[in-house]
Amino acid sequence: MQDTASSSQGAAPARIDWSGVDLVVFDVDGTLYDQRRLRLAMLRRLLGHTLRTRSLQTLRVLRSFRRVREQLGEEAGVNFLVEQYSRTARLHGCAPEQVERLATDWMETRPLDLLAAARYPHVDAVFAGLRAAGKQVAVFSDYPAVAKLQALGLAAQPVVSACDAAVARLKPDPTGLLAILRATGVAPSRTLMVGDRFDRDAAVADRAGVRALIRSREPHPTVPTFRRYDDPVFQPLLASSPVPAAA
Repeated sequence: MQDTASSSQGAAPARIDWSGVDLVVFDVDGTLYDQRRLRLAMLRRLLGHTLRTRSLQTLRVLRSFRRVREQLGEEAGVNFLVEQYSRTARLHGCAPEQVERLATDWMETRPLDLLAAARYPHVDAVFAGLRAAGKQVAVFSDYPAVAKLQALGLAAQPVVSACDAAVARLKPDPTGLLAILRATGVAPSRTLMVGDRFDRDAAVADRAGVRALIRSREPHPTVPTFRRYDDPVFQPLLASSPVPAAA
């Protein structure tokens, strides 16, 4: 996952006029926590499971499931809620229900106890600073996010997932982000999307007429980027946060 400073030549400067922002919508995976750290920890658990069961089936199914989901994000109008399981099942000669059980268990439930340790520093202070400044905080994720937010010790409202029946569209389809705008009554021009992927989070923001701020190692010619939640772009929020921004 991307993770560098935005000060390289050619980068869009990460300057946000927070007085012009009423709503900040966060992605979750890779944005609020270190996804690489979490995946390494889960890989150790998965390898242990593989050794105990003497089977590579779970590992292979989960790997295919991730690839299928990435592909589905590029296909407009596809019922990904069904296809994510059925396509993976066809690759491995198993039932879609088996794929769903494995994906839910290993990607949604088992990682929860690891999330708090993987949360990026200063995220809680940024959330608190946004609220202290009178901003609304929401979440739009491609995966179910309520339990993850609880595990991270963070709160947002509304919390929208691409998996919600009323959305059923993966980023960069803007259906979920537009649902958040309707629910909050905030105009796109006064909304900011914070994510970690240009091809998903910045793209969905653009389709909804919303500005984006991307956590990224590589600079971007038009999209502002940041590296850490104590970067200068967040300092106005940290200054007003009731949560100390520990070093």
